[in-house]
Amino acid sequence: MKSKCAIFIIICGVLFFYQSCKKKEDPIKYKFGLFPETLVNLYEMNGKLDYNNLSEYVFQGNIAIVFSIPNNQSSLEQGTINYIFDQTTGEYRSTFGFTNDKFTQDLISKAVVQENNVGPYRFFCKNDGLEYFILSSKNTSGNSDLFYLKNVPKFEKNDPVIYGPFPITLLNTTANDSYLSFNQDFDMAYFSSDRDGSFNIYMHPFLTEKSLSEQLNKPFATSVKIDILSSDGDNICPFVHKNVMVFASDRYDGLGGFDLYYSVLKNGKWSAPVNFGSEINTEYDEFNPVLGSATDFKNSYLIFSSNRKSEGKNEFDLYFTGITLPK
Repeated sequence: MKSKCAIFIIICGVLFFYQSCKKKEDPIKYKFGLFPETLVNLYEMNGKLDYNNLSEYVFQGNIAIVFSIPNNQSSLEQGTINYIFDQTTGEYRSTFGFTNDKFTQDLISKAVVQENNVGPYRFFCKNDGLEYFILSSKNTSGNSDLFYLKNVPKFEKNDPVIYGPFPITLLNTTANDSYLSFNQDFDMAYFSSDRDGSFNIYMHPFLTEKSLSEQLNKPFATSVKIDILSSDGDNICPFVHKNVMVFASDRYDGLGGFDLYYSVLKNGKWSAPVNFGSEINTEYDEFNPVLGSATDFKNSYLIFSSNRKSEGKNEFDLYFTGITLPK
Protein backbone atom coordinates (compact mmCIF):
# COMPACT_ATOMS: atom_id res chain seq x y z
CA MET A 1 0.00 0.00 0.00
CA LYS A 2 1.16 3.55 -0.68
CA SER A 3 2.88 5.53 2.06
CA LYS A 4 0.40 7.67 3.90
CA CYS A 5 0.37 10.42 6.50
CA ALA A 6 -1.61 9.08 9.46
CA ILE A 7 -3.38 11.49 11.74
CA PHE A 8 -5.23 11.27 14.97
CA ILE A 9 -7.32 13.55 17.17
CA ILE A 10 -6.70 13.31 20.91
CA ILE A 11 -8.37 16.45 22.26
CA CYS A 12 -11.14 18.45 20.68
CA GLY A 13 -12.80 21.69 21.59
CA VAL A 14 -11.21 22.83 24.85
CA LEU A 15 -13.21 25.99 25.00
CA PHE A 16 -13.14 29.06 27.16
CA PHE A 17 -15.67 31.84 27.18
CA TYR A 18 -14.77 35.33 28.34
CA GLN A 19 -17.30 37.99 29.23
CA SER A 20 -16.64 41.19 31.16
CA CYS A 21 -19.95 42.86 31.85
CA LYS A 22 -23.52 43.08 30.68
CA LYS A 23 -24.36 45.77 28.18
CA LYS A 24 -27.68 47.17 27.21
CA GLU A 25 -27.28 45.95 23.66
CA ASP A 26 -26.14 42.36 23.41
CA PRO A 27 -22.73 42.47 21.64
CA ILE A 28 -22.91 38.76 20.73
CA LYS A 29 -24.01 38.48 17.12
CA TYR A 30 -22.91 34.85 16.67
CA LYS A 31 -24.10 32.51 19.41
CA PHE A 32 -22.25 29.52 17.95
CA GLY A 33 -18.81 29.26 16.40
CA LEU A 34 -18.25 28.13 12.84
CA PHE A 35 -15.22 26.35 11.37
CA PRO A 36 -14.73 27.86 7.88
CA GLU A 37 -15.60 25.30 5.21
CA THR A 38 -12.55 26.29 3.16
CA LEU A 39 -9.78 23.75 2.73
CA VAL A 40 -6.40 24.80 4.17
CA ASN A 41 -2.99 23.15 4.27
CA LEU A 42 -2.00 22.86 7.94
CA TYR A 43 1.69 23.36 7.23
CA GLU A 44 0.89 26.73 5.70
CA MET A 45 -0.82 27.75 8.98
CA ASN A 46 2.39 27.35 10.99
CA GLY A 47 2.98 30.32 13.29
CA LYS A 48 1.63 32.17 16.32
CA LEU A 49 -2.04 33.00 16.77
CA ASP A 50 -2.83 36.71 16.38
CA TYR A 51 -4.96 37.95 19.30
CA ASN A 52 -5.09 41.57 18.14
CA ASN A 53 -8.36 43.30 17.24
CA LEU A 54 -10.52 40.73 19.03
CA SER A 55 -13.41 41.49 21.35
CA GLU A 56 -13.65 40.03 24.82
CA TYR A 57 -16.41 37.68 23.63
CA VAL A 58 -14.46 34.82 22.09
CA PHE A 59 -14.33 31.04 21.94
CA GLN A 60 -10.79 29.72 22.18
CA GLY A 61 -9.64 26.12 21.85
CA ASN A 62 -7.18 23.62 20.44
CA ILE A 63 -7.17 20.29 18.63
CA ALA A 64 -4.14 18.16 19.48
CA ILE A 65 -3.09 15.57 16.91
CA VAL A 66 -0.53 12.80 16.46
CA PHE A 67 0.52 11.94 12.91
CA SER A 68 3.19 10.03 11.00
CA ILE A 69 5.92 11.80 9.06
CA PRO A 70 5.22 11.74 5.30
CA ASN A 71 7.25 9.00 3.59
CA ASN A 72 8.75 7.97 6.96
CA GLN A 73 6.11 6.02 8.84
CA SER A 74 8.56 4.56 11.34
CA SER A 75 8.11 7.73 13.43
CA LEU A 76 5.22 9.80 14.73
CA GLU A 77 4.96 13.51 15.49
CA GLN A 78 2.65 15.61 17.66
CA GLY A 79 1.09 18.96 16.87
CA THR A 80 -1.84 21.21 17.69
CA ILE A 81 -4.35 23.39 15.86
CA ASN A 82 -5.14 26.49 17.93
CA TYR A 83 -8.21 28.53 17.06
CA ILE A 84 -10.23 31.60 18.07
CA PHE A 85 -13.79 32.57 17.12
CA ASP A 86 -15.02 36.12 17.81
CA GLN A 87 -18.73 36.11 18.71
CA THR A 88 -19.15 39.79 17.88
CA THR A 89 -17.73 39.72 14.33
CA GLY A 90 -17.86 36.03 13.37
CA GLU A 91 -14.14 36.14 12.63
CA TYR A 92 -12.22 32.83 12.87
CA ARG A 93 -8.45 32.56 13.24
CA SER A 94 -6.26 29.48 13.59
CA THR A 95 -2.66 28.30 13.48
CA PHE A 96 -0.89 24.95 13.42
CA GLY A 97 2.37 24.06 15.12
CA PHE A 98 4.48 21.12 16.24
CA THR A 99 4.42 20.44 19.98
CA ASN A 100 6.62 18.57 22.42
CA ASP A 101 4.45 17.43 25.32
CA LYS A 102 6.68 15.11 27.37
CA PHE A 103 4.05 12.50 28.21
CA THR A 104 2.77 12.33 24.62
CA GLN A 105 6.37 11.93 23.43
CA ASP A 106 6.93 9.14 25.96
CA LEU A 107 3.78 7.46 24.65
CA ILE A 108 4.94 7.79 21.04
CA SER A 109 8.43 6.50 21.85
CA LYS A 110 7.04 3.42 23.54
CA ALA A 111 4.50 2.76 20.77
CA VAL A 112 6.96 2.97 17.87
CA VAL A 113 8.77 -0.37 18.11
CA GLN A 114 8.16 -1.64 14.58
CA GLU A 115 8.01 -0.12 11.08
CA ASN A 116 5.09 1.31 9.10
CA ASN A 117 3.28 2.89 12.06
CA VAL A 118 -0.09 4.15 10.83
CA GLY A 119 -3.52 5.04 12.17
CA PRO A 120 -2.51 6.43 15.60
CA TYR A 121 -5.69 6.78 17.64
CA ARG A 122 -5.77 8.05 21.25
CA PHE A 123 -8.90 8.27 23.38
CA PHE A 124 -10.36 8.06 26.86
CA CYS A 125 -12.66 5.08 27.38
CA LYS A 126 -15.50 6.03 29.71
CA ASN A 127 -16.37 2.37 30.28
CA ASP A 128 -13.20 1.47 32.20
CA GLY A 129 -11.70 4.91 32.97
CA LEU A 130 -8.45 4.34 31.05
CA GLU A 131 -6.73 6.15 28.19
CA TYR A 132 -5.77 4.11 25.13
CA PHE A 133 -3.37 4.63 22.26
CA ILE A 134 -3.92 2.33 19.27
CA LEU A 135 -1.93 2.03 16.07
CA SER A 136 -0.96 -0.56 13.50
CA SER A 137 2.62 -1.67 12.87
CA LYS A 138 4.37 -4.41 10.96
CA ASN A 139 4.68 -7.72 12.80
CA THR A 140 7.60 -10.14 12.53
CA SER A 141 6.03 -11.67 9.41
CA GLY A 142 5.93 -8.32 7.62
CA ASN A 143 2.14 -7.83 7.83
CA SER A 144 0.35 -5.07 9.72
CA ASP A 145 -1.18 -5.87 13.11
CA LEU A 146 -3.15 -3.71 15.53
CA PHE A 147 -1.47 -2.84 18.85
CA TYR A 148 -2.62 -0.89 21.90
CA LEU A 149 -1.12 0.90 24.89
CA LYS A 150 -2.98 2.01 28.00
CA ASN A 151 -2.56 4.23 31.05
CA VAL A 152 -4.60 5.87 33.76
CA PRO A 153 -5.47 9.47 32.83
CA LYS A 154 -2.71 12.01 33.30
CA PHE A 155 -3.36 14.64 35.98
CA GLU A 156 -1.29 17.78 36.47
CA LYS A 157 2.46 17.00 36.43
CA ASN A 158 2.28 13.33 37.35
CA ASP A 159 3.02 11.09 34.36
CA PRO A 160 1.23 7.74 34.72
CA VAL A 161 2.82 4.40 33.85
CA ILE A 162 2.29 3.37 30.23
CA TYR A 163 1.56 -0.30 29.61
CA GLY A 164 2.14 -1.92 26.23
CA PRO A 165 2.30 -2.13 23.32
CA PHE A 166 0.14 -5.26 23.26
CA PRO A 167 -1.20 -6.97 20.12
CA ILE A 168 -4.98 -6.86 19.72
CA THR A 169 -5.37 -10.61 19.54
CA LEU A 170 -9.16 -10.36 19.21
CA LEU A 171 -8.91 -8.73 15.76
CA ASN A 172 -5.48 -9.53 14.29
CA THR A 173 -5.05 -12.11 11.52
CA THR A 174 -2.19 -13.30 9.30
CA ALA A 175 -3.33 -10.63 6.81
CA ASN A 176 -2.98 -6.83 7.17
CA ASP A 177 -5.19 -5.32 9.89
CA SER A 178 -5.11 -1.58 10.59
CA TYR A 179 -6.91 1.72 11.29
CA LEU A 180 -9.09 0.98 14.32
CA SER A 181 -11.88 3.34 15.39
CA PHE A 182 -14.63 3.03 18.03
CA ASN A 183 -18.08 4.57 18.10
CA GLN A 184 -18.86 6.98 20.95
CA ASP A 185 -20.43 4.26 23.14
CA PHE A 186 -17.42 1.94 22.73
CA ASP A 187 -19.70 -0.96 21.91
CA MET A 188 -18.54 -1.31 18.29
CA ALA A 189 -15.08 -1.21 16.70
CA TYR A 190 -14.36 -0.55 13.03
CA PHE A 191 -11.13 -1.34 11.17
CA SER A 192 -9.77 -2.26 7.74
CA SER A 193 -8.29 -5.60 6.68
CA ASP A 194 -7.35 -7.47 3.52
CA ARG A 195 -8.12 -10.87 5.03
CA ASP A 196 -10.43 -11.61 2.08
CA GLY A 197 -7.91 -10.55 -0.55
CA SER A 198 -8.62 -6.80 -0.87
CA PHE A 199 -9.01 -4.19 1.86
CA ASN A 200 -12.51 -3.82 3.28
CA ILE A 201 -14.05 -2.37 6.42
CA TYR A 202 -15.04 -4.68 9.27
CA MET A 203 -16.88 -4.19 12.55
CA HIS A 204 -16.72 -6.05 15.86
CA PRO A 205 -19.04 -5.67 18.90
CA PHE A 206 -17.76 -4.95 22.42
CA LEU A 207 -19.38 -5.24 25.85
CA THR A 208 -19.57 -1.88 27.62
CA GLU A 209 -19.71 -3.44 31.10
CA LYS A 210 -16.30 -5.09 30.68
CA SER A 211 -12.80 -3.62 30.51
CA LEU A 212 -11.83 -2.66 26.99
CA SER A 213 -8.30 -4.07 27.32
CA GLU A 214 -9.69 -7.36 28.65
CA GLN A 215 -11.70 -7.73 25.47
CA LEU A 216 -8.82 -6.65 23.19
CA ASN A 217 -6.74 -9.47 24.72
CA LYS A 218 -9.27 -12.21 23.96
CA PRO A 219 -8.49 -14.95 21.42
CA PHE A 220 -9.32 -14.18 17.80
CA ALA A 221 -13.00 -14.00 16.89
CA THR A 222 -14.52 -13.42 13.47
CA SER A 223 -15.50 -9.84 12.61
CA VAL A 224 -18.28 -8.82 10.22
CA LYS A 225 -17.47 -7.21 6.88
CA ILE A 226 -19.70 -4.22 6.09
CA ASP A 227 -20.80 -5.27 2.62
CA ILE A 228 -22.44 -1.99 1.61
CA LEU A 229 -19.07 -0.22 2.02
CA SER A 230 -17.17 -2.81 -0.03
CA SER A 231 -16.17 -2.29 -3.66
CA ASP A 232 -13.95 -3.53 -6.46
CA GLY A 233 -11.08 -1.51 -4.94
CA ASP A 234 -9.53 -1.07 -1.49
CA ASN A 235 -11.51 0.51 1.36
CA ILE A 236 -9.38 1.71 4.27
CA CYS A 237 -8.99 4.21 7.14
CA PRO A 238 -12.49 4.10 8.69
CA PHE A 239 -13.17 6.76 11.33
CA VAL A 240 -16.49 7.06 13.15
CA HIS A 241 -17.83 10.27 14.72
CA LYS A 242 -21.38 10.35 16.03
CA ASN A 243 -23.45 8.55 13.36
CA VAL A 244 -21.08 9.26 10.45
CA MET A 245 -18.21 7.15 9.13
CA VAL A 246 -15.53 8.58 6.85
CA PHE A 247 -13.06 6.38 4.98
CA ALA A 248 -10.76 6.27 1.93
CA SER A 249 -11.35 4.17 -1.18
CA ASP A 250 -9.98 3.83 -4.71
CA ARG A 251 -13.28 2.48 -6.06
CA TYR A 252 -14.20 3.06 -9.69
CA ASP A 253 -16.42 6.14 -9.22
CA GLY A 254 -13.75 8.33 -7.62
CA LEU A 255 -11.84 11.32 -8.98
CA GLY A 256 -8.54 9.43 -9.11
CA GLY A 257 -6.31 7.61 -6.63
CA PHE A 258 -7.89 7.25 -3.19
CA ASP A 259 -10.88 9.51 -2.46
CA LEU A 260 -12.69 10.24 0.79
CA TYR A 261 -16.24 8.94 1.28
CA TYR A 262 -18.84 9.09 4.04
CA SER A 263 -21.64 6.81 5.22
CA VAL A 264 -24.44 7.51 7.71
CA LEU A 265 -25.73 5.06 10.33
CA LYS A 266 -29.53 4.94 10.32
CA ASN A 267 -31.67 2.39 12.15
CA GLY A 268 -28.59 0.26 12.82
CA LYS A 269 -27.47 0.11 9.17
CA TRP A 270 -24.80 2.03 7.26
CA SER A 271 -25.92 3.87 4.14
CA ALA A 272 -24.34 3.53 0.70
CA PRO A 273 -21.08 5.55 0.65
CA VAL A 274 -21.05 9.05 -0.83
CA ASN A 275 -18.00 10.71 -2.41
CA PHE A 276 -17.12 14.07 -0.80
CA GLY A 277 -16.65 15.54 -4.26
CA SER A 278 -14.08 17.87 -5.75
CA GLU A 279 -14.11 20.29 -2.80
CA ILE A 280 -12.24 17.60 -0.82
CA ASN A 281 -10.97 15.03 -3.33
CA THR A 282 -8.50 15.35 -6.20
CA GLU A 283 -6.91 13.16 -8.88
CA TYR A 284 -4.26 12.37 -6.26
CA ASP A 285 -4.60 10.36 -3.01
CA GLU A 286 -6.65 11.43 0.02
CA PHE A 287 -6.16 9.31 3.15
CA ASN A 288 -6.74 9.11 6.90
CA PRO A 289 -9.86 11.23 7.40
CA VAL A 290 -10.67 12.23 10.98
CA LEU A 291 -13.87 13.96 12.07
CA GLY A 292 -14.32 15.96 15.25
CA SER A 293 -16.56 18.51 16.97
CA ALA A 294 -16.10 21.33 19.47
CA THR A 295 -18.51 22.59 22.12
CA ASP A 296 -20.46 25.67 21.00
CA PHE A 297 -19.49 25.20 17.32
CA LYS A 298 -22.44 24.44 15.07
CA ASN A 299 -20.43 22.49 12.49
CA SER A 300 -17.68 19.87 12.73
CA TYR A 301 -14.17 19.67 11.28
CA LEU A 302 -12.38 17.23 8.98
CA ILE A 303 -8.62 16.57 8.96
CA PHE A 304 -6.98 14.33 6.36
CA SER A 305 -3.76 13.77 4.43
CA SER A 306 -3.20 14.15 0.69
CA ASN A 307 -0.29 14.01 -1.75
CA ARG A 308 -1.83 16.61 -4.07
CA LYS A 309 0.86 18.81 -5.53
CA SER A 310 1.67 21.77 -3.28
CA GLU A 311 4.36 24.26 -4.20
CA GLY A 312 5.74 21.87 -6.79
CA LYS A 313 6.05 18.99 -4.31
CA ASN A 314 4.25 15.66 -4.38
CA GLU A 315 4.33 14.65 -0.73
CA PHE A 316 1.65 13.99 1.85
CA ASP A 317 0.47 17.09 3.73
CA LEU A 318 -2.26 17.54 6.31
CA TYR A 319 -5.44 19.45 5.41
CA PHE A 320 -8.19 20.96 7.56
CA THR A 321 -11.71 22.19 6.83
CA GLY A 322 -15.03 22.82 8.55
CA ILE A 323 -17.81 20.47 7.53
CA THR A 324 -21.53 20.11 8.12
CA LEU A 325 -22.19 16.48 8.94
CA PRO A 326 -24.94 14.71 6.98
CA LYS A 327 -27.93 13.51 8.98
